[in-house]
Amino acid sequence: MSTPSTHITAEAGSSLQTVLVVEDEVLIRLVIADYLRECGYRVHEAVNAEEAVAILESPEVSVDVVFSDVEMPGSMDGFGLARWVRANKPGTQVILTSGAERSADIAATLCEAGPLLEKPYPSQDVVDRIKQLTAKAKRF
Repeated sequence: MSTPSTHITAEAGSSLQTVLVVEDEVLIRLVIADYLRECGYRVHEAVNAEEAVAILESPEVSVDVVFSDVEMPGSMDGFGLARWVRANKPGTQVILTSGAERSADIAATLCEAGPLLEKPYPSQDVVDRIKQLTAKAKRF
C-alpha cells in the first residue's frame, strides 16, 4: 500500500481554490503541484485514483478541481476517476491529461473545459484551464 502523499499548504479558512493533482509519475506530479502552489492554489496530491477517491471522500477536504492523468496503475484509471467524480462530487470540475492520443475522444465526454491536456503540457496551460473552469462554474 502506498503512503498518502497529500499536502496542505494553505492556511485554514482561506478562500483559495483547491486542486487535487492525481499523477503516478512523481516528478511530473511534484512539478505541477509546486507550480500550482506558487500560483496560489491549495494543492492535494494523489498517486492513483484510489488515493484520490479517499481524499475526495474525506470530510475535512473540499476539492474544486481534479487534475488527473488518464493512465495510472490500480483498479481505476483517470477516466474511471472522472466518472466517479461526476457521480459522487458533481460540483467538482475535472481536467484530464494524457500522452496517449486515443484518450482525447473519451476525455471530451468527461471534462467540462474541453477534451484533454496533452502531455507534455506547459504548467501555465493547467492554470489557464483551471481558471476557465472555475469562471464557468461561477456563472451557473
